[in-house]
Amino acid sequence: MRFEVTTLGTGAALPARGRYPSAQLLNIHERLFLIDCGEGTQERLRMAQVNMGRIERVFISHMHGDHYLGLMGLISSLHLLGRTAPLGVHGPRELREVIEVQLRASGTYLRYPLHIQPVEHVSGAVVFRDNQVEVTGLALRHRVECTGFLFREMPGPRKLLKEKVASIPHYARQGVKMGGDLVLPDGSVVPNSELTAPPPPPRSYAYCSDTAYAPELVPFLRGTDLLYHEATFSEALAARAKETMHSTARQAATLARDAGVGQLMLGHFSSRYKDVSVLLHEATEVFPETLLSEEGSTFQVGRPHL
Repeated sequence: MRFEVTTLGTGAALPARGRYPSAQLLNIHERLFLIDCGEGTQERLRMAQVNMGRIERVFISHMHGDHYLGLMGLISSLHLLGRTAPLGVHGPRELREVIEVQLRASGTYLRYPLHIQPVEHVSGAVVFRDNQVEVTGLALRHRVECTGFLFREMPGPRKLLKEKVASIPHYARQGVKMGGDLVLPDGSVVPNSELTAPPPPPRSYAYCSDTAYAPELVPFLRGTDLLYHEATFSEALAARAKETMHSTARQAATLARDAGVGQLMLGHFSSRYKDVSVLLHEATEVFPETLLSEEGSTFQVGRPHL
């Protein structure tokens, strides 16, 4: 079962040096979720050979242009392409007005239902949940209200032991998978633990968009398989990072280390850095399991489930 993220944009504010504004595509069990939607996201999706019509939901972290200015174009293109399936959009409360005024001004009446849902700026608050995935918020520190997102698989059913399958009647197998004991016709009970193995542990991905260093996030990030965290500046520009409420690579790595995450992925690089290896080097001194996000590259979240 897939759980992977494709980075479509890794730049901060200004598109420069082959980097584009923030956008990521998350594939969870062949369901597509878009995280942030800066300018050029449609083009990046096409270059990644993604069928945009498969995107189910969009999550916008905050109202700075490099994180949402591509959204209206995407909404319009899906309309022109004949989409009929609903599209969910989760983001700041101001986002609804921005979208609706553009639809009114252009006289556009969408062919599909657009569900715009405000996100609560509270760490741990549920943003979206169904039987496959849960998305909760991460209250970040930025100049405007900015919310990150934690995506976690819902626990799957238990696995039937191969050597026990034949002894479980077909009508009882689903219940056993869901954790129930097997009750035989004579009334005897076979404990579930003798018939099944635990499911693979749920995998998780955290997206920390624009934010100053926020150690209060550690309890919410604890044990996350892959953490994306902005690293706009190096430690040499820590004062600038504090002024603009962004993070240094070292600060991102410190958060990853303290939260005990599996891997850290850096992004949102300032256009001043022609070579971002300086940021990687700085982070790996604190947290060795660090990698750089790259335009169009896909990264696995946790260990693949067979």
